[in-house]
Amino acid sequence: MAKSTKKQATLKGKPLNWLELVDYQNGAIVSREVLRKGTGNVTLFAFDADQELSEHTAPFDALVCVLDGQVEISISGKASALGAGQMIIMPANKPHALKALSQFKMMLIMIRSD
Repeated sequence: MAKSTKKQATLKGKPLNWLELVDYQNGAIVSREVLRKGTGNVTLFAFDADQELSEHTAPFDALVCVLDGQVEISISGKASALGAGQMIIMPANKPHALKALSQFKMMLIMIRSD
């Protein structure tokens, strides 16, 4: 069994607190894959303040759920500030970027489609 598959298996069937599954690190972006299937995946991220992901695209829709802190997400040049408890759908093939306005954590759910 691959290392990441073993980590995922240890999460299955247990109550979990998603805020505790990934920790902040100074000057860094930390990620933890929670689930990966052929139809999509779920990944948790912790961004230190001012960290960012430059503009890029993805071939499938992605749902960002902000769990803690604040982030600015730009989609096709339009910026939105989001905080804990908010979410946004980043459409497939549309350029998007993220910038941490404070330390923040998010859950990214990617859904693959034909």
